[in-house]
Amino acid sequence: MEEKKKAPRGGAGRGRGGRGGRGRRNDFRREGPKPHQPHPVREIKEFEPGQNTANPDEKPVPPLEPGNIRIIPLGGVEEIGRNMTAVEYGDDIVIIDCGFQFREDDTPGIDYILPNTRYLEERRDKIRGLFITHGHLDHIGGIPYVIDRIGYPPVYTRLLTSIMVKKRQEEFPNLKPLTIHEVEKNESVRAGKLKIRFFSVTHTIPDSMGIIIETPHGNIVATGDLKLDHINGVPTEQEEKEWSIFKDMNVLMLMADSTNCEEPGFSLPERTVRKNMEEVITSTKGRLIIGTFSSQLERIIHIVETAANAGKHVLVEGRSMKVNIDIVKQLGMLKVPEKTFISAQELEHLPDNKILILATGAQGDEFAALMRVAMKTHKYIKLKPTDIVLLSSSVIPGNERAVQKLKDNISRQGAKIIHRKTMDIHASGHANRDELVWIHMHVNPRFFMPMHGYHYMLRTHGEIAKACGRREDEVIIPDNGTVIEIRDEGQSVVRLKEHAPNSLRLVDGFSIGDIQEVVIRDRSVLAQEGMFVIIATVNPKNGRLRKSPDIISRGFVYLRENQDLLQQTRLLIKKTIEDTTRGMNPVNFDYVKNNVTDAVARFLFEKTNKRPIVIPVVLGV
Repeated sequence: MEEKKKAPRGGAGRGRGGRGGRGRRNDFRREGPKPHQPHPVREIKEFEPGQNTANPDEKPVPPLEPGNIRIIPLGGVEEIGRNMTAVEYGDDIVIIDCGFQFREDDTPGIDYILPNTRYLEERRDKIRGLFITHGHLDHIGGIPYVIDRIGYPPVYTRLLTSIMVKKRQEEFPNLKPLTIHEVEKNESVRAGKLKIRFFSVTHTIPDSMGIIIETPHGNIVATGDLKLDHINGVPTEQEEKEWSIFKDMNVLMLMADSTNCEEPGFSLPERTVRKNMEEVITSTKGRLIIGTFSSQLERIIHIVETAANAGKHVLVEGRSMKVNIDIVKQLGMLKVPEKTFISAQELEHLPDNKILILATGAQGDEFAALMRVAMKTHKYIKLKPTDIVLLSSSVIPGNERAVQKLKDNISRQGAKIIHRKTMDIHASGHANRDELVWIHMHVNPRFFMPMHGYHYMLRTHGEIAKACGRREDEVIIPDNGTVIEIRDEGQSVVRLKEHAPNSLRLVDGFSIGDIQEVVIRDRSVLAQEGMFVIIATVNPKNGRLRKSPDIISRGFVYLRENQDLLQQTRLLIKKTIEDTTRGMNPVNFDYVKNNVTDAVARFLFEKTNKRPIVIPVVLGV
């Protein structure tokens, strides 16, 4: 029996002749606008309290009962990125982090994905502060997009992070100035009736901190992203000292990083990376080109200082890299002579063994500096067979093909490549399994909620917590928007059946709003099936075509090689329009477009087994 074909999709033009587009350029750069191109005033879609545009049937979250503590992860527990968590007690809400996530395969054309903050927007009068654990974009990137929505609460963080937040805020001149308070470890601040304290954690960026929220029933501890500094699996004395604050502390709940919980043992210590970096930098006879994340500030500082000590000059390529180096220089964290840094024009005047190029683009980003060098499109840097290219980074999932393309293009020009599989020149900033066990044993919380990772990572981290003494009912595996309450004066934890709004909040050009499912679906169809545009001129008096319809096809079929299909489609369009308008006075053009869309979509599917978006433009002339 013949297999039944799926019904064709009508596409964007259904009933309205297609959506108008802004003609946005596809720009896959991740570094944001240049300093001389600030973000203009953005279109912000407002919501009435209690309204849920994504799911109008969603039940509202009930009021918080007196004495209970409410914790809501608004992002970062179903993905890597857009970390944001709200903690509510009485009339006070404190927020931990406010990051964004880069787009994924199912959000084509989107710039960033934000936490859904509608729960906070409806309670903005209760927000007492935004506390930022460190300066990576998955923890600070969302601030400019949501700070006005949540009422500009004061921001609390350490010095370096505060400078990075301010630098990013400069790109949004339409926003009000932020109120930023710089804090230090062991310091405490008041947020309404809550007392907040801080402690240092080891990560890949200086001034990383964990947060302790004191409540009448015990303390809530959020680690942020972290690892342990250790020697052969034994945490250093400094780590023992930092974590000793929890020895006699009543920790009600621990919320901890789960990114690397699947990896056994202890993570590679940064000191090993530094030692190997020093060896490569000092021994390389030709030019050394190092590609790494611009956010790996501790490593970048060490690279530049080692180069300066070896008598080498450093060329910095990549806007985000330059901005971050300027920040650490400004704060006195990077202490090298100014003559260490050179411009690209100076390269040809220096011997190769005195040159180190520090560049963004180790992930194969199309417009980043290293990829432009590899593709021979960089204005000043041309690879030589004597060059060594060192990729000091891991491969972010989904970037494997881009990184392979980067390595292939570098290799074709004869340069040697060193990467993490050939030498220990990159260490993750996230704790492995045994480090997490050590942390759990030192903190010894009553309840545990894993954070920062995909669901499987959270599940795995939950098993680690159980192995460390937590019972099944003492571990909560959340989703974005899960409402968790600690009740009975800290004796029980429950997950409410109601959810805080958790639909995707997207940054698309200069607009921000909840996910518009049809738009995202249409973008996916355009990428997979293409588009088919029909332009028909109709006499509005009798409904007959004035000339043969014009057809434009993109990403569907090559029309010059499919003239028979083209001719049949034109005849079908003519017949459909004239049959539909027969006896119609005046002509209902919306109805005509509907019929043309359905007829052409069905015909193209039958002939090609493809379902392009069909966009009819029917003009009455």
